[in-house]
Amino acid sequence: MSTPSLPVSTLLFDMDNTLFDLVEAQVASCREVVRFLGHDDGEELFSYFLKPVHGFESHENIRQYMEERTIPVNGTFENACRIYETEKLRHITPYPGVAETVKELNERGYPMCIVTDAHSRDATLRLEKIGLLPYFTGMVAYDMVQVKKPAPGPFLAALEMMRASPDNALLVGDSIRRDIEPCARLGIRTVYARYGDRFADGRRDPGADFVIDGLDQLPAIIDQINRS
Repeated sequence: MSTPSLPVSTLLFDMDNTLFDLVEAQVASCREVVRFLGHDDGEELFSYFLKPVHGFESHENIRQYMEERTIPVNGTFENACRIYETEKLRHITPYPGVAETVKELNERGYPMCIVTDAHSRDATLRLEKIGLLPYFTGMVAYDMVQVKKPAPGPFLAALEMMRASPDNALLVGDSIRRDIEPCARLGIRTVYARYGDRFADGRRDPGADFVIDGLDQLPAIIDQINRS
């Protein structure tokens, strides 16, 4: 765990599965894709996105799914990808309390930065979809730093962008491996968004400074830190 003594002045947020449920949006989009293709069900296609082969959001997962079922790729693959992206974005909605909390923190004057493995275009579209883009003054995305979490690069870039130091920043994320652990090593205080981790029930000690079951618990944590 990190043990800085300075008050929190800058907030860093993971995006997918911290501000909204990307997994549910992906499952819903996979259902639409297989309805178009006429094969299996959405869970079957979604299982390809969970394999460590092409990447969690790569269209190559759809191609592999089609090829293994001898579904003609020419012409159909491009349409399937368009459906996937359109439906995924359409099904993205913020977790309960997220919009209100982000707005409150903005009104309190906290600079906020997104740190995500998504590409900046996708991150922008998703934040626009949930109506929160104007509240984030910074964004560090994969295409900007060419390295993904848990590498320290994205977090260091965010600190530089926000002109913050590790001991006055606070990171909120749902992934222990990709958010909590690397930030703890950098001396950044961490808040584990347990509500966004589908495997949270199997976790014993996430190693975070704080654990929340809803983003609406974050302002009280910041107040607690800043009073100490």
